[in-house]
Amino acid sequence: MRSPQPLRNGETPSLHPRIPETPFHSTVAVHKLKRFNSLILVFRLAAFCFSFASSIFMLTNSRGSSSPRWSDFDEYRLVFAANTIVALYSIFEMAESVWEISRNATILPEILQVWFDFGHDQAFAYLLLSADAAGAVLARRLRAENTCTETSPAFCVQSEIAIALGFGGFLFIGLSSLLSGFRVVCFIINGSRFHL
Repeated sequence: MRSPQPLRNGETPSLHPRIPETPFHSTVAVHKLKRFNSLILVFRLAAFCFSFASSIFMLTNSRGSSSPRWSDFDEYRLVFAANTIVALYSIFEMAESVWEISRNATILPEILQVWFDFGHDQAFAYLLLSADAAGAVLARRLRAENTCTETSPAFCVQSEIAIALGFGGFLFIGLSSLLSGFRVVCFIINGSRFHL
């Protein structure tokens, strides 16, 4: 048992011994943050893969002069544009996530980065959902009018694959949006993203 330290200048003895502060809590918080950011990175990578694949499938959907072209339909152009925008946004966000994991700091000031991620995740998730929903309605209408069976069934199948991949991209950017929303809440409550 340790001997009590001598008192100075009339101090009264403390009933509770002082516990030295350790960096354990901050280290745990940093590890949690890295795991959290790694999960966001995985979701952003998946959103990029699905959106990029959807854009490629739609862009290459031409079957000759007798077949319709994807660019003839406003809804399919919207599907292509929305998925391309989300793929480009996902590249930027993946780079930001890698930067944050490796440097333990955000590219933008922290408050701007947290709100930027949350706002853009929300906006692009809704953009992707509305574009793919419009594309799905057109694909269903083309099937109902027997356009697919008469002219080019491969055109319709490839369009439907592109739309399905777009919905996959929406799923993963939606999950990223949930996590970035959680970061906003942590930032509002604690004033820092490091207190997850």
